[in-house]
Amino acid sequence: MTEAAAVLAQDWGWRYAGRTRWATRRISFSIGTGERVLLLGGSGAGKSTLLSAVNGILGGADEGEEEGQLLVDGRHPSRLHGRVGLVMQDPSSQVILERIGDDVAFGCENLGVPREQIWPRVRAALDAVRLDLPLDHPTSALSGGQQQRLAIAGALAMQDGEDRAPGVLCLDEPTANLDPTGVREVREVISSVVADRRTTLIVVEHRVRIWAELVDRVIVLASGGGLLADGTPSEVFAAHHDELVRAGAWVPGAHSDLRRRRVPSTPPPAILSARDLAIGREPAHLVTSGVRTQIPEGLSTAITGPNGVGKTTLALTLAGLLEPLAGQVEAAASLRPARPARLARNLRRRFDPARPNTWPSRELLTRIGSVFQNPEHQFVEARVRDELAVGLRALGRSHDECARRVDELLAQLHLEQVADANPFTLSGGEKRRLSVGTVLATGPAVIFLDEPTFGQDHNTWTDLVSLITRILEQGCTIVSVTHDEAYLRLLGENIVAMEPAA
Repeated sequence: MTEAAAVLAQDWGWRYAGRTRWATRRISFSIGTGERVLLLGGSGAGKSTLLSAVNGILGGADEGEEEGQLLVDGRHPSRLHGRVGLVMQDPSSQVILERIGDDVAFGCENLGVPREQIWPRVRAALDAVRLDLPLDHPTSALSGGQQQRLAIAGALAMQDGEDRAPGVLCLDEPTANLDPTGVREVREVISSVVADRRTTLIVVEHRVRIWAELVDRVIVLASGGGLLADGTPSEVFAAHHDELVRAGAWVPGAHSDLRRRRVPSTPPPAILSARDLAIGREPAHLVTSGVRTQIPEGLSTAITGPNGVGKTTLALTLAGLLEPLAGQVEAAASLRPARPARLARNLRRRFDPARPNTWPSRELLTRIGSVFQNPEHQFVEARVRDELAVGLRALGRSHDECARRVDELLAQLHLEQVADANPFTLSGGEKRRLSVGTVLATGPAVIFLDEPTFGQDHNTWTDLVSLITRILEQGCTIVSVTHDEAYLRLLGENIVAMEPAA
């Protein structure tokens, strides 16, 4: 029977190639076999980097610079095979194969698990995370929350209790894109996996109440390097409560001073309306139909509902980025563009000022902006400051105007220290804030945000919600896809609640 693995860090640090600032450094701790650890720290403190290092996937000298020592069972993690399982912060980056059954089986196959054992493991793992879909269901048709369950299932399939099971399970914000029911289910699943102490658990999660009763220990990374705290949950939360709050941790008792803004008692007119809408990524995969909803101008609308119900698909369709399968989305007269003077013939024939999905990209840019669920899907430049300037340059803004607006956004989004970094090397929270900034730069009248608070610590969450509130006060319309209950309490001014299709 495989035993849980021990993890040792001695003055360990990592700096990504091309960066002057260390992602994290001066990290020292010893995690015993079978321990359950909650890893905390502010956005950008290096939590995801540390998990990647434990899993041995940071790369060699061409990927970055390593200092100190990090060992799993006395060996460098890059020299181990199958001892560490990782569910990364972005679940889509772990989707490899076209069908969900094959994707969950992939890790087992790499570990050389006998064929007759693989498919029982796959089915058990999918049942455990409540991903009730056929084994041949296409991974491309999964929602973000379903992708997260799939990634966890892949890790669980390798934790079967056989000789080859990993000794360490690392989870990077495993519940971030899940609905409340999914959060409880995943937490219960992980609890059962580690119950026999054969698996060492390291979990990163900003909202600590989900895991506080399961873990033995809390390790807090300081933003400037080193550890801010290390001890049992009760010891750390009692002795370091104020420090943790300042560092951005969602510790028990932490609260926001933000207040829900006043909105008119009479709903304003709709800026976008959907009638008899059928939505899906492609005609062969209808998500839902008969959708009738309105987006009130100047309010914050939240699209809610269980994972897989079609929230992101609805948002992309309302934003003009997906073609309705039936019905239509209509823009209010105040939002409609004039017919562009120069337009390719095929675009000119289908252009309808009332239908956002027929507008050319330049017209969408200043009217409807979208922040995708996966921030990396919209990055096109090699530096953060250049990424923020993409839309401005497309609109023909002057160099000085671009520079001034970019500096404002860097300050607002707390990205000054990474202004010259490659966007793909940022932390998950930093990537999310950058993706929001790229849309804010062009000042569209309507902004769609898909899981806007994903990966944010308490401080950056507060700053982001404050920023969205200020944008609303300027007359902008915000539409958010979210499971975040705290966000809904403050910004759920209009709710579009989606239900599973009957």
